[in-house]
Amino acid sequence: MTNYREILRLRSLGVSLRDIAETLKCSKQTVITVCRKGAETGITWPLPDGMTNEELSMKFFPRKNQPDMSYEMPDCDWIHRELQKPNVTLNLLWYEYYDRCIAAGKQPYKLTQFKKHYRDYSVKHNLTMHLEHKPGDVMQVDWAGDTLSMMDVSTGEVVDLYLFVSTLPYSGYTYCEVFRDMALASWITAHVNALNYFGGVPHIIQCDNLKTGVIKHSDDEIVLNRTYSDLGEHYNVAILPGRIRKPKDKAHVEGAVKIAERWILAALRNRTFFTEAEANNAVREKLEELNRKPYQVKDGSRWDAFQEEKLFLSPLPQRPFEFAVWKKAKPGLNYHISVDKQNYSVPYEYAKREVDVRLTKSTVEVFYNGCRIASHARLYGRLGQYSTVEDHMPKEHRQYNAWSGERFRNWAKQIGESTFTVVDRILLRGAAEQQGYKSCMSLLKLTDKYPAERLEAACRKALRYGPRPTYKNVLEILKSGLEKDEVIEAPRKSYGFVRGAEYFGGGDTK
Repeated sequence: MTNYREILRLRSLGVSLRDIAETLKCSKQTVITVCRKGAETGITWPLPDGMTNEELSMKFFPRKNQPDMSYEMPDCDWIHRELQKPNVTLNLLWYEYYDRCIAAGKQPYKLTQFKKHYRDYSVKHNLTMHLEHKPGDVMQVDWAGDTLSMMDVSTGEVVDLYLFVSTLPYSGYTYCEVFRDMALASWITAHVNALNYFGGVPHIIQCDNLKTGVIKHSDDEIVLNRTYSDLGEHYNVAILPGRIRKPKDKAHVEGAVKIAERWILAALRNRTFFTEAEANNAVREKLEELNRKPYQVKDGSRWDAFQEEKLFLSPLPQRPFEFAVWKKAKPGLNYHISVDKQNYSVPYEYAKREVDVRLTKSTVEVFYNGCRIASHARLYGRLGQYSTVEDHMPKEHRQYNAWSGERFRNWAKQIGESTFTVVDRILLRGAAEQQGYKSCMSLLKLTDKYPAERLEAACRKALRYGPRPTYKNVLEILKSGLEKDEVIEAPRKSYGFVRGAEYFGGGDTK
């Protein structure tokens, strides 16, 4: 199914209709139609929250189109021969093809399909054409095949450093940096550093189909790594991977890689580096020499051409891109997910549903069907910690969470000293005070069924039986009525008509 969401997003970035069609493996006419339908229905990027690709399809194309009638196939061999002649273009050849079809009473293809048939023919026959790049339009990126060597001071081993190369095809201005691996974190960091080096953002980033950047690249769709896709949205740039096993799609960076290998890696082959930073300082020195080195066949240098191109780059965003890792998780019945052995809450309605988790250095964000449902500060240190938002809890759990040991003790003290003593000993019995909350709640709620005086007498009776009474002990005493024989002695009072020993002349008998 055509990705209408991506068509609208890429078009909002100013990507050409042709590039969108090639990237999403659909016709240019489809791209034009989707953009027109979006304008007619008032649907533009960014889309309303929750709008899916299926909903867009229903709004744009409520009924399927009727199949086209048969068309006259253009003669691609003739087209290719004619294109070799001066000033001949595909548009001119289409007009000639159109006139011949109409004269013969045949149905001609439209210009878009005419060009598509020729592109398919040229790919099949391995034909090439010269591409003119506009300033600030494209940045091409790749890893070099050769490496630098570094001595690991902690182990004494010699490890490889991999060279990342990025170039702007219009000027040839190049950025290089070495990393200890080609993992996702290095790939994203290299992009961020390259854009900072160029001081702006191009409209398109062209890359290879490496697994750290592209999950799937088929005839039907292109699926980017989630973090790589986030980088594109953060910088408002379109990421367009080249075709599989078609290095000519990014010929400029392929050439820049060869130049960097000869001018930088070969020049540093006899040097010994002990840190990655030391190696990158040496690479940066050679890189500056390369960019300011005069062209061999024309005036100026890459740096001179870049002074013109940088005016066409979009400004960098104010907030730098923060590297994030995406993971899958499923909240348990306690509505918490476990990520890196730390626990974070989500709304209880999402228990047992698979969610997406975005991890940065400082935050943990949880998404369900593309919508953020929870956000937490990331936990570090002791494993097994819990970060719980009260709004994520069901009502009854929130009520339980509001209780504390001090509140239970104050409640019990209002009933009597014996009840207070029983509650206090229940709270102190477990390894954690919270383990006794349920028993204390049940004990104190007995006043809903029995008078407070009987509960106090039952607690006094239970304390006579043992120093650590439980809720069940008190309940059994109340059920059997054993607390009734517990005499509560009243304080003695003095009355005026009682005569003491002094009245009768008695006193100390000693």
